[in-house]
Amino acid sequence: MIRKLNSTFAPLFQGKLCVVLNYKFTMDTTSYKTISANAATVQKEWLLVDAENLVLGRFATKVAVLLRGKHKPYYTPHVDCGDNVIIINADKIRLTGQKWDDKLYIRHTGFPGGQRSFTAKQMLKTKPTSVVEHAIKGMLPKTRLGNDLFRNLKVYAGAEHPQEAQNPRLIDLNSIK
Repeated sequence: MIRKLNSTFAPLFQGKLCVVLNYKFTMDTTSYKTISANAATVQKEWLLVDAENLVLGRFATKVAVLLRGKHKPYYTPHVDCGDNVIIINADKIRLTGQKWDDKLYIRHTGFPGGQRSFTAKQMLKTKPTSVVEHAIKGMLPKTRLGNDLFRNLKVYAGAEHPQEAQNPRLIDLNSIK
């Protein structure tokens, strides 16, 4: 391989073209270690999110990022790095278009002929928090880690919540990309 030597060898060879065979450049790799988070190093905090007048899908993706911890610089895929999220005003969520009547939530009782379906409007009447929980749970991993992450989510239909003792920080979802 023929190439011009860099400036460290310039005094020796005065910038002439030289043949270099199997020259290895070594670098100090101690400063380039990958940091992997674990349960002891993760710093969790309590976040409060107001769902009033927010579109369900866009809202759910941002909350899933908070639960997963992807907004933190030490995100590790196999560790619960996310924060605890409290959602208030879940009954005031918005759906675009005709989704209040067209979107179906389907479940099965486990018995023959036991398939049940509900529209989004019916789900909001019977259990207002389940619409938001269902959307966010679908955006988390389908593993034991996903189950653990989902336990960090608290959803309430009104503006009141019982987690005042944790001093949650109100967060604006527009600040998260």
